[in-house]
Amino acid sequence: MNPGVTSLDVARLARVSQSAVSRAFTPGRSVSAETRRRIMEAARALGYRPNAHARSLITGRSRIIGLVLSYLENLFYPVALEALARRLQRDGHHVLLFVNQHPNADDLVDEILQYHVDGIVLAASTLSSGLAQQCADAGIPVVLFNRVMAAGAAGAVSSVRSDNEGGGRALARFLAAAGHRRIAFIAGNEESSTNLERERGFRDGLAAAGLRIWARGVGNYDFDTARRAALEMFARPADRPDAVFVASDHMAFAVMDALRLELGLSIPDQVSVVGFDNVPQAAWGSYRLTTYEQPVAPMIEATVGLLERYLAGAGVPAAENVVVPGALVVRDSARQAPAGAAPARAPGRRRPPARGGRA
Repeated sequence: MNPGVTSLDVARLARVSQSAVSRAFTPGRSVSAETRRRIMEAARALGYRPNAHARSLITGRSRIIGLVLSYLENLFYPVALEALARRLQRDGHHVLLFVNQHPNADDLVDEILQYHVDGIVLAASTLSSGLAQQCADAGIPVVLFNRVMAAGAAGAVSSVRSDNEGGGRALARFLAAAGHRRIAFIAGNEESSTNLERERGFRDGLAAAGLRIWARGVGNYDFDTARRAALEMFARPADRPDAVFVASDHMAFAVMDALRLELGLSIPDQVSVVGFDNVPQAAWGSYRLTTYEQPVAPMIEATVGLLERYLAGAGVPAAENVVVPGALVVRDSARQAPAGAAPARAPGRRRPPARGGRA
């Protein structure tokens, strides 16, 4: 790179306007193939590279979108992060990743503001409502991804999420139709909107079949915590669930490993396991997990669309909440209903919930 070379030098050598040079180096801007070829040849000959920082000073835009996560262990987020980065790069943006390690939202907002991001995609579960509102108050467009503002939170921030309630209901119907009666649930983060919606849909689906949650544990979206919850839940052979819905695929893999390798149970012969997300690993031969798919591509498209509308100055209606329907993906980790069978209903008399996790 020759720091003394400017876009005007490139324009003169390529015999084009300076604005054509600018368009050629801006993703998504229109320029003919022949003009682009001449500009790129001139830039290589002169050793020219556009200065993104200088451009941001002129335009007032950094072209950076901040992505805030609580953690990366959940296998759904690396998939979503890659898809989001590719989609934003296609429009000339770049992703700056913030993994929250701050005890409160104020410190994280201060850090984000230092980078002059144009917008924020917020996927952090524990700070969603407060952090989103503070960023919005600072004039930074915010879209919540895979979650929604907490009930009663001040202000309004748009969100994009899959149909968590519909997914929970679909999984409940699937397990009930297969004849399961002792159906358990292992929750994620109990305070997150994602988990609350999935559990609410699951309870509604079971109730429609005359069932209720047989046993309940908490995995907190953590692999080892989910493993321990499964070992405790299935510790008593006479009282074991015959099926379990685990609130994420990441936790479901831990549960399957614990049931098979530590308790010697056969899946799905002795217990059916279903998850939520449909991450790539769910299709691996070791798991073949039945799960509810979060449709990453349309969720990303909706998220970028909201951000682009903000950045274009068109504005977004207050609290525009986009819910994208997913789909049940049936594999081998759960027993299936016989063709044409009606969903099973629980006996008229049901045992009361026991202490220590019964729901």
